Amino acid sequence: MDSVKLVFFMLYIFLYQLAFSSSSPHLCPKDQALALLQFKHMFSINPDASYACFDYTGIQSYPRTLSWNKTTNCCSWDGVHCDETTGQVIALDLRCSQLQGKFHSNSSLFQLFNLKRLDLSYNDFTRSLISPKFGEFSSLTHLVLSRSSFAGLIPSEISHLSKLHVLRIGDQYGLSLGPHNFELLLKNLTQLRELNLHSVDISSTIPLNFSSYLINIRLPYTELCGVLPERVFHLSDLEFLYLYENPQLTVRFPTTKWNSSASLMMLYLYSVNITGRIPESFSHLTSLHELYMSDSNLSGPIKPLWNLTNIEFLDLGNNHLEGPISCQLSIFEKLKELSLRNNNLDGGLEFLSFNKSLTQLEYLKFSSNYLTGHIPPNVSGLPNLKQLYLSSNNLSGTIPSWIFSLPSLTVLDLGNNTFSGKIQEFKSNTLSQVYLNLNQLVGPIPNSLLNQPSLRILLLSHNNINGHIALAICNLKELIVLNLRRNNLEGTIPQCLGVMNENLWNLDLSKNSLSGTINTTFGIGNYLTVISLYGNKLTGKVPRSLINCKYLTLLDLGNNQLNDTFPNWLGDLPGLQILSLRSNKLHGPIKSSGNTNLFPQLQIMDLSSNGFSGNLPKSLFGNLQAMKEIDESTRTPQYVSDPYANYYDYLTTITTKGHDYDSAPILATNMIIDLSKNIFEGHIPSIIGDLVGLRTLNLSHNVLEGHIPASFKNLSVLESLDLSSNKISGEIPQQLASLTFLEVLNLSHNHLVGCIPRGKQFDTFENTSYQGNDGLRGLPPSRDCVRDDRVPQATTPAEQDQEEEEEDSPMISWQGVLMGYGCGLVIGLSIIYIMYSTQYPAWIHVYRVAEDADKILFLSYFVMFP
Repeated sequence: MDSVKLVFFMLYIFLYQLAFSSSSPHLCPKDQALALLQFKHMFSINPDASYACFDYTGIQSYPRTLSWNKTTNCCSWDGVHCDETTGQVIALDLRCSQLQGKFHSNSSLFQLFNLKRLDLSYNDFTRSLISPKFGEFSSLTHLVLSRSSFAGLIPSEISHLSKLHVLRIGDQYGLSLGPHNFELLLKNLTQLRELNLHSVDISSTIPLNFSSYLINIRLPYTELCGVLPERVFHLSDLEFLYLYENPQLTVRFPTTKWNSSASLMMLYLYSVNITGRIPESFSHLTSLHELYMSDSNLSGPIKPLWNLTNIEFLDLGNNHLEGPISCQLSIFEKLKELSLRNNNLDGGLEFLSFNKSLTQLEYLKFSSNYLTGHIPPNVSGLPNLKQLYLSSNNLSGTIPSWIFSLPSLTVLDLGNNTFSGKIQEFKSNTLSQVYLNLNQLVGPIPNSLLNQPSLRILLLSHNNINGHIALAICNLKELIVLNLRRNNLEGTIPQCLGVMNENLWNLDLSKNSLSGTINTTFGIGNYLTVISLYGNKLTGKVPRSLINCKYLTLLDLGNNQLNDTFPNWLGDLPGLQILSLRSNKLHGPIKSSGNTNLFPQLQIMDLSSNGFSGNLPKSLFGNLQAMKEIDESTRTPQYVSDPYANYYDYLTTITTKGHDYDSAPILATNMIIDLSKNIFEGHIPSIIGDLVGLRTLNLSHNVLEGHIPASFKNLSVLESLDLSSNKISGEIPQQLASLTFLEVLNLSHNHLVGCIPRGKQFDTFENTSYQGNDGLRGLPPSRDCVRDDRVPQATTPAEQDQEEEEEDSPMISWQGVLMGYGCGLVIGLSIIYIMYSTQYPAWIHVYRVAEDADKILFLSYFVMFP
């Protein structure tokens, strides 16, 4: 009996301990708690360290480690998870924890040998190296280090984590895989379900051997090359495939049904090399929700996609797709975004009238195709449309009223078509961007457009819009770009435009009929980078408040009636690159202020067709620091631009290479000085030769004199030189023949003399480059230059007068030639007679020496006058 009681007592104790242990959490080992506290103290807390967390994860960042202290069980700490049986720390979730500081290779974190899950994403480890010790977590199934500012080489020891299901190291720049590490990684991680190496420099092909369990593959921006293994498309569980922005990667789709057809939901293959048509196998991707294959050289029709009934986002822009857009769009009941921009699609937009089921559609982008006809007037199936892009097609007619009635419209882009009629009043107040430029629209700017609280970009240029610029435009407090170029607007410029808001970057009112003075006050602290008022009827002076535009890059006040002296104070604008004051009534000399830092960034200076007088501004030329360098930093042509350069022309009129160009984009390397059609006098300063970046120099139609500076030989990239219609004298410097980029040369109507240089570019110029210079020789086919090819010296006035006198007396010149020829003939025959009669060998030697006419004449003179 006692033995039975003892058994029951022991069983009671066991059950009690079991119940107690299941209801009370195990204490984590002290050494692991200490390791976690040491890890905590290695980092500071900075909210900016996790700034991107919410945008990408939807999780609000907070400092998880602040709850860690040694008085509590570490298994209860935020982000720490322990094994229920042993109390060992098996998971650590520190994503978005605002940690900042160096992650050392001997971190105490590596003492947590039993970790199975580790997430350190969305922190800032200040470009620390990824320690090889991460490869010692042999039980790890989840390793997440993305967006935590790691840098350097990903250690090959990561491939030792053979139990990994999830590996995310991407979404941060400065990481790379060593040679063959990618192949080693995929070969060993045979249990992998998710692979994310976004933006890691892999620079290799994708190996044939990889986990058959992969569900999620994210390898964008990784410099992948070669051909994508077809096996990827036959992964039976594949749901997400992101390989975009790998232009060296070739993708060839299977022509038959894929094994992943039933599971694949998101396919991102834009900016890879696909080439060819969309195969019929796409018709089996019935689970596909998002398809992005823009910029991938696709061609042919889009018919194979009509079975994708679950598609929500479809982007095939910037390819070579062709044919009409099918009326079968009605099957896409879930479609939210459709982008077929920049293709070769044709036909009309009639299908919009038949698709009553596109009620979910928010983004419709058909810009830059060959669509024709009118926009249907009876469309009612797009109640949620937010963005409509139809620019750069061949659409015509009036803009239907249903577009102006869209309740949620934010972006309307109908530019570069032939729409006519008036702009109707908008029913919504949600507009942020409106592009109606390059059409044939008439009438005034509607008031509803000027009362949009969120409007940031307004382009109405190149239309026939008339009336005044209403004061209501000053209500657009968020406006960044205002372009009303080439319309029929009249009246004065609203004074408030300079102070309406601090966001305005681009103000273009050029080529209208605006009048009055520029009474706009440009306030302190504005962000204006472009101001173009070219081609109006503006009078008065250049407003001094422009000095407040510290970010100004371009100022174009040309072709107005401004009456002022040169605004030298504009040189204090630190970033001014383009200054055009051409075709005004500006006058007087260009004086130096003594400031040697004026116009330091100026690349284009156009002061042509004014009344500037005095000597050329030598001190101003000396300040143009940007023109004293040749930019060879890139082989790809770059244009002067800012974030909105695609939405407006940068300079209204520019003269280069003898031609006027209207609305021309400006190359960043283009350096231009145009001071033509003024009253400048005196000599051309040799300091211009220091402006070695010059591409165009035009000093024509002034009263300049003196010689062409030999320093022009330093202008090695000069493409156009116009010095015509001046009073320049002397010879053309032979050194100009070294200017191998020179395409246009105009030296006509001056007082130049001597021989025209030969060789290289000078062999390509026509007679028109030199006409009106009676003292020049060597013009084919009119006159030959008999002087030898020695480098010409500058002609003195006395020599020039003598040459002109000789050219004015042609009879004397011919008499001298005939006399010399006759004497040479007589003496030559006498020499031959003496040679044959005396057979004296010395005469034979003399005859051989005197082979040309000049030496025979010399010999004749010597014999006649010993």
